[in-house]
Amino acid sequence: MGPQWKQNRLYPVLGIFLLFFLLYFNFNSKLSFPLLFWQPNMSFVSTNSTQFIIINDASDPQPFYINGWNSYWLMQESVWNPSRSKVSKMLKRGAQLGLTVCRTWAFSDGPAPNALQVSPGVFNQRVFQALDFVIVEARKHHIRLILSLVNNLNAFGGKAQYVKWAQDAGVNVSSSDDSFFSHSTIKDYYKAYIKAILTRKNSLSGVRYSDEPAIFAWELINEPRCESGSSAPVLQAWIAEMAAFVKSLDRNHLVTVGVEGFYSLNTTNKSEINPGNWASSLGSDFIQNSAIDNIDFASVHAYPDSWIPDADFEAKANYLSHWVDSHISDGDFVLRKPVLFTEVGFLWHVNKKGANERNALLKIMYDRIYDSAKNRQSGAGALIWQLLVEGVEDYSDRFSFVPSDYPSTCQLIEEQSSRLQSLFRKGGNERQV
Repeated sequence: MGPQWKQNRLYPVLGIFLLFFLLYFNFNSKLSFPLLFWQPNMSFVSTNSTQFIIINDASDPQPFYINGWNSYWLMQESVWNPSRSKVSKMLKRGAQLGLTVCRTWAFSDGPAPNALQVSPGVFNQRVFQALDFVIVEARKHHIRLILSLVNNLNAFGGKAQYVKWAQDAGVNVSSSDDSFFSHSTIKDYYKAYIKAILTRKNSLSGVRYSDEPAIFAWELINEPRCESGSSAPVLQAWIAEMAAFVKSLDRNHLVTVGVEGFYSLNTTNKSEINPGNWASSLGSDFIQNSAIDNIDFASVHAYPDSWIPDADFEAKANYLSHWVDSHISDGDFVLRKPVLFTEVGFLWHVNKKGANERNALLKIMYDRIYDSAKNRQSGAGALIWQLLVEGVEDYSDRFSFVPSDYPSTCQLIEEQSSRLQSLFRKGGNERQV
């Protein structure tokens, strides 16, 4: 057979592959077979005392300091094909800014049309496929995800929905949302949800979530608070129980709580760091909650504009500096774990002198993280709250913005990514921050 015969046989094969690719990119949510070979190589992240490290074949794992962001809406916007382009655009834009970790919701509970869990253990498969898409698309752009598993707030169901489910089932449960942390039936609901998520096989990639390196960590709950300060021991026991349960199903991924970083009155000489006396009465305690064995790293939030709203810029800047320094010190000398500022939000405000206060406060945070990285300390990174793209304004709040609308903030984000990369990047294709 001559070369002409080989060419004639080759063209149909190429045509079939081209048709396959077009089907994938245009109708991938409707395809039932996995596309494993589309997945870029990524490595899991672990911890070495106070640092994150990337686990790879190298004998000297590299420290991993994070510049990242929040876009909680990714799963919701991936439910329908026409809006998936917005998710792709957001992840691509994050990668262009040098960001490497995105925190987003892996929950939506209740009767809403696009809820993931419509009743205990019953899932909307279209929404689950949306989460599949988010994970595949994140890996495509070399973005790692922190997936939060339930909300303390009522948005997207939250712990109140779990309590309502139990009540509707005739379970003798207190009307207090604190029963989410204590009642055995409700805890079983939540464990069943965790198991469904962690054992899920991605419909697009064929990779189980527990084996997916694009998942950076599981977050047990977004901003846990108790209605009564007396429920603090119950919350502490719940964190220990649920962290151990996650680890029993998944040893590949890190686990964090999702606390805001408030200190209780029981934490000697620390409650004065809080933004107000109210913060010590919410049942959470940064030290105790984060010290649990199966919690791999500590989470902290920072919102000086809403936590101390009547303070002037100088007071907010001073507060933020002490807040960040205190938690990094805790990570270094008390917890011996990385500390990740998983929500950092500032209002856009220009003062009388024409200075952009959001950029100034964000720079304080970034400078503290950079100094920590230089010194190999526990301040492991910061995730700005929150980034949007055009067309998803319905998810906006006072702290949200489209990066292209604020070039100076965009430049600050890029500079932070670049200088962290310059500290740790070595050879290889995978970005180290």
